[in-house]
Amino acid sequence: MVVRRRVVVEGRVQGVWFRETCRRVAADAGVGGWVRNRPDGRVEACFEGEEDGVSRLVSWCRVGPRWAVVTGVEVIEEEPVGEGAFRVS
Repeated sequence: MVVRRRVVVEGRVQGVWFRETCRRVAADAGVGGWVRNRPDGRVEACFEGEEDGVSRLVSWCRVGPRWAVVTGVEVIEEEPVGEGAFRVS
């Protein structure tokens, strides 16, 4: 079953390789979508794919890469739109 989740991640999440590491984790999980820095210092991402892969990405966002300090993650369910590849914006 294909699902889509948007996440907004708070904490020290910019300048710590969050987006690039997220791209790698998404590729390993076979998940499409995107990730970007927000002007307010948070990171926003959309993950679309099989439920297990998307859940893996959402769980990963709660920790992030080695240098990140995640203090909060908002998760929003969305309707799938057919994202195939994963991109960093």
